[in-house]
Amino acid sequence: MAAIINLDDIEEVASRLKRGEVGVIPSDTIYGISAIVSESAMERIYEIKERPQSKKLIVLSNKESLSSLGVIVSDDILSLWPSPLTVILPTRDGDTLAVRVPEDKYLSSLIALTGPLFSTSVNISGKPSLQSFSEILPAFSDKVDFIVKKDNIKPGESSTLLDATKRPCRILRQGAYKVKESLLT
Repeated sequence: MAAIINLDDIEEVASRLKRGEVGVIPSDTIYGISAIVSESAMERIYEIKERPQSKKLIVLSNKESLSSLGVIVSDDILSLWPSPLTVILPTRDGDTLAVRVPEDKYLSSLIALTGPLFSTSVNISGKPSLQSFSEILPAFSDKVDFIVKKDNIKPGESSTLLDATKRPCRILRQGAYKVKESLLT
């Protein structure tokens, strides 16, 4: 059974994440299944979500940690963050990584304590995302290590997903962020 943690106990959340636990935390868009960026955490998230490994996870980061992720970020993309915008970026090793720098103060503070985090919507792959604590608790309390409870959370909108691996950039999913037209031409 997952531990229920109050939103104001950020130190406990950070400690659990640093120990390698997988939890459900509110994000700047919707609740997410999150863990420290590591191979074992990634495998566990795929298992929890029953997600095909061909579908990559996104990474939540702060601007200061982007270089440690190995991504190549242009100044025009960097200037768009923090925001509810997930951007697929090229990496120095020739791969790609989807990254978001969230504007939410809680999530920013958590990332400052833990470093970058994997995050993905709270759902079984292919099913609708769960948006409230009351939906998430019965569905995931036996799958994750902890769930952060946030009262009065408003149902959110997923982040906008932008492919910036080529120019012009392409919107792959329109969400909470409206992309500047100059990036798309």
